[in-house]
Formats: sequence, structure tokens, C-alpha cells
Amino acid sequence: MDQQQTLGRIRELTIALNEHNHRYYILDDPIISDAAYDALLRELQDLETQFPELKQTDSPTQRVGSLPLSGFEQLSHSIPMLSLSNAMDEEELLSFDTRVRKDLEVDQLDYVVEPKLDGLGVELIYVDGIFTAGSTRGDGFTGENITQNLRTLKALPLRLRDKLRPVPPYLEVRGEVFMGHKDFELLNQRQMDEEKQAFANPRNAAAGSLRQLDSRITASRNLLINLYAPGQIDNFSVDTHMEFIQALKDWGFPVNELYKLCPNIDHVIQFHNRLESDRENLEYDIDGTVTKVNRLDYQDRLGIRSRSPRWAIAGKFKARQEITKILSISPSVGRTGAITPVANLEPVHLGGVMVARATLHNQDEIDRKDIREGDTVVVQRAGDVIPEVVKSILDKRPKESQPYIIPDRCPACHGHVIRLEGEAKHYCQNISCTAQIKGRIEHFVSKRCMDIDGFGTKLVAQLVDSGLITSIADIYVLTLEQLANLDRMADKSAQNIMEAIASSKSADLWRLIHGLGIRNVGEHISKVIASKYGSLAALGEATAEDLEATHEVGPIVARGVVEFFKDSDNQGILNKLAKHGLNPTIDVSARNDGKLSGLLFVFTGKLEHFNRDSARVLVESLGGSTANSISKKTDYLVAGPGAGSKMEKATKLGVNILTEDEFQTMVGAE
Repeated sequence: MDQQQTLGRIRELTIALNEHNHRYYILDDPIISDAAYDALLRELQDLETQFPELKQTDSPTQRVGSLPLSGFEQLSHSIPMLSLSNAMDEEELLSFDTRVRKDLEVDQLDYVVEPKLDGLGVELIYVDGIFTAGSTRGDGFTGENITQNLRTLKALPLRLRDKLRPVPPYLEVRGEVFMGHKDFELLNQRQMDEEKQAFANPRNAAAGSLRQLDSRITASRNLLINLYAPGQIDNFSVDTHMEFIQALKDWGFPVNELYKLCPNIDHVIQFHNRLESDRENLEYDIDGTVTKVNRLDYQDRLGIRSRSPRWAIAGKFKARQEITKILSISPSVGRTGAITPVANLEPVHLGGVMVARATLHNQDEIDRKDIREGDTVVVQRAGDVIPEVVKSILDKRPKESQPYIIPDRCPACHGHVIRLEGEAKHYCQNISCTAQIKGRIEHFVSKRCMDIDGFGTKLVAQLVDSGLITSIADIYVLTLEQLANLDRMADKSAQNIMEAIASSKSADLWRLIHGLGIRNVGEHISKVIASKYGSLAALGEATAEDLEATHEVGPIVARGVVEFFKDSDNQGILNKLAKHGLNPTIDVSARNDGKLSGLLFVFTGKLEHFNRDSARVLVESLGGSTANSISKKTDYLVAGPGAGSKMEKATKLGVNILTEDEFQTMVGAE
């Protein structure tokens, strides 16, 4: 064969083998034997070895793995990979339905319900139909580039099919990589035969396999993948999630077939319960269901919270339970000073994991369940994740047992412990508490806060234990000599950390607010209040009423912010930070002087030119504010097609009603 004939044969074999892969792994309808498939694959491998320059970008030989990597690069998600809020029972599913119907002003909704696979979330990127990159979910914003390992998954299409539907020029899809029960058992048997540690459960096995630096190891383990969600997709449009699932199938992606279109929440609950009953008969693990609003325009109108979509919810299955004994109860101190009682257990296997500790939450929960040291108890993994004690078996209780009371002294620093009014938790009030200092510093320097690279957990422990740091402000008085003198600290590493500390002084205001660890103030709320107040000084002077008037800030958050800035010790820390050059500001004068300054808007119905989030951002950029409900304080209701009860209420209250075109004219948007 000449080179042209060889190229033709390589292309022919590549197309044929990819088609056989699709029929075997996606359609479950093979038309050749395993031996015949292997013969074709060997022929292709031989030709590619002789003519490596002729290898195709979608060659199935990539599935055998390649040389090890030195480490994983980072890959950012163009659209964040959000987590889901959880519904632990039917009542919470009903509440979800009530909320979304109220927000959409509709009486009934179609939902799509899917099994919640217990695996590792991934994102795949296709350019002109060719698989080009893939990553883990990571922190939702940035994941690890595991392209080389994902190529080894036999069910993952390396080239998308375009016979039934055009393939977008750029396509991102999200899904789950997991391992079946039989393959998990075979892997663990192989691990033990080779005197290696067995995996605790299929999820750990899948995650560990997918994050191997040597993709040949990944290729040796039979990993499965199902796709179920879009990322960024160019030149593509469907109206419903059901249509998107069909598009995934048309392009050749593996989709879990246990999904169902439900006309209302009652059918959702029925299907959820059926899957829960059938979970033990499945060949892979699921830990719940995912319910999504079917119409994509409704999803857009509902929008997202800071970390989760408002149009979807995870319905968790009832936890698996076991019986064991509480050996002791010990209070644990968290980053904010919260005291959490923890039961130390006789180790027990629970849902594939060995459990030796379980949370008792707080004193109210201990009293309600009457949990004591020495009790024989029922334990479960809440949502199949967090171990917790369900109840004590009273007829097995030791006669000498005594009720457990959280001590009034902190177990870490012996500082005074109090329980604030309206709080379920007890708190250590000593801000110099070692347990809090480490946690607060770790939070402050973390990637989503001040992002001080190299300032990890071990370094924090060294600095606190050696007395070099007693607060977050002390970070900025560290010297190069102090860092270089620490155990196992190279001069170059010390220099890099000093540079990272100096660089953090120019961090955005929201990062500093988030890093302060104010109770109930996460990343999203930090951005909201930073945008409104523009400086720590202005935020510190805000009243609870003023804060509550801010979009997305409720009374609990407002109280937490006010209490934080009232505390004299906290004020001392903030003063020290300012002296060290940390005083970021935002110019909010343009916003305060904007054409919508002081005006409150509510949006309802279907918007043609905006979604709810973009409309809110536009209003706030011009000095106005937005709300979700109509009140006497509302100045304008912007009503699109399908407006319902909000329109009626606005009319009764005399609120000005605008069409979307009138709103665009008001704000000067084209």
C-alpha cells in the first residue's frame, strides 16, 4: 500500500471502529464479535505505528492511554459548574415546586427527573465535533485538565455524529463519570491480589481512576460516563431540557435512560420513590434524583443563587443505616468558633465507607434525641455523605449514663463558651482561640478569598503554633527571614509567599469582605455588599435596616454584618489591615448618582431582551434596586408576556407599569 492507500485504510478503520464503539457502548447493539473488533483495532494500531503522521484526531487507539503526565493543568469553566440544593424529603420537594411556580406565576410545571449518579462531575469540550479537552468540576469555576484520561473512556465519543442533527462549532457538555458494581468488585480484587489498598466505594474508585497521571491506568479500569447538562454551546437552540437530552443522543453521547418527563410535582415524587425502591437493583450507585424545570425559558427566568440554580433540586434518598456504639462525645471547634459535638464511634461500615465519627449537630439535637456516651445508636450517612446519629437504643443504655452537656469552656483554648440568642450553636468567644485562628487564616488566604498562593494548611499551622501569627492581620508583618527559618521552607518558596502576600494587598474589596469570615456572608453576598457600599468603612457604618434594603441581603445576614463591625476586637483587626495597606475601595458615586437612583423595580412575565439577572445588574449599575415581590415601596413593575398576579397587585397599589420596550427607553438600552 502506498501512503495514500494507507491514509484511506486508516480513515476507514477509524470510522468503522468508532461506529462499533457507538453500537456497543451507547446503543447496546453490537454487530461484530469482540475478536473481530480486536482484529480491526490491532490493524489500525499497526498502521499508525508505521505512519504516525497519518493518525486521525478521533482515532480509537487513544483509548489505551499514553505516557504519564507530571501533573494536571488547570482549566477554567466558561460557565460555572454549579452544585444543587438538596431536598431531603417529600415536603422539601413540594416546597421547591411551590416556590418556582410562585416565582414564575404559573399553576403547573413540567419537570424532568433524572437519577443522581454517584460519581465525579466532568465537563467535555468539542470543537467542530472533535473532543478537544475535558476537566473535573473542581471548585465550580476551575477544574483539572484530565483530557488525556477522558479519552480512554470507551463510551465517550471522540467525534460527534451529525447525521440526525447538526453539530455546533463549539460545544460544552457536563456529566458524571462513574463505575459499575461488577467492575468495582473486579478492581478491588485486583488491588488486593497486588497487595494494594482497596477502594472504599465505587465513587472513590472512579474519582481515583480518573485523576491518574498515567492514563494507561485509567484505561485499564472500565469507567462509565453519562452526559446530562449543557455548558456554553454556540449556534444551538432548543426550548426544553427534554429536547436537549435528545440532542445529546443524536450527537452520540451516552445518556442515562432512567429519566422521565413529569407533568407535576406529584408525578416527580412518585418517580423519585420508584427509583429509591429500585436503587439496589441497579448496576451502579445513585444517591437520589435531580428534578429540573423542563422549559429553558423558565430556567432563565428563575436564574441562579450564588452557588446553585433556582430551577433544579436534588432529591436525596433516605440514608442507609447501621447500629454501633458511642465510645465518647467530644466538642469540636470550627473556624467561626462554633462548637459542634461529635460522637466517636466503634467503627462501622456504612454505605461502603468505614465510619468512626458522626456529628451530633448541637445541644438541642442531643437533648431532643437524648444521646449519651456509651449508648448503642443507629447511625446513617445523611444524603449518603455525612455520618450522623439517628437515635439511641434505650434498652441497651448503660445504667450509669448521664446526659451530655456541651462544656462552658472551649476545648481548644479554655475560653468562655456562650450560646447567642436565636442561634442553635454554642460559640467560643475568644478570638485568639487557636482552633479559630487556624481556620480563619486558612479561609482568609484561600483561593476564593485573598488567594495567597503557597499559604497552605501546614504553613498556617506552623505559623500559629510558633506564635508568629495570632490574627489575619499578622500575615502582613511576616518577614522573609521568619518564613525562611521555618522547617522545610526553601528560600525560593519563602520569597514566592512574600510576593503573594504583597500582591494580595491589591485584591478586590469583595475578596477582603469574604475573607473576614463574617457569619452567613459568602462569596456572592460579599460581591453584592461590596458593590453597594464601596469600602469597609461605609459597610461598617451601615444599619441592619439599610443592609436589608439591599437586594439578596436578608435579616440574618444583615445582623451578622452589623454584629461583626460592632465588635471592638474585630475593629482592631480591620485597623491593622488598613495600616498594612489593605483598604480596597470601589467608586460607587456613579451608581448613586445614576438615572435610576432611589428607584425600586420588579420584573414579571417573559422578558425578550433581558434575563432577570442581567436586568437586575443593569438597574443597580444605574443606581436603582430590584425586588422579587410587589409592595408599596415598588416604583416600577416591568411586565413581559405572561404577567400574572404581580400585574394585578401593582394595579391595586398604583405602581407604575412598564413594558420591556418602555423600560429599555428609560435606561437608554438599545
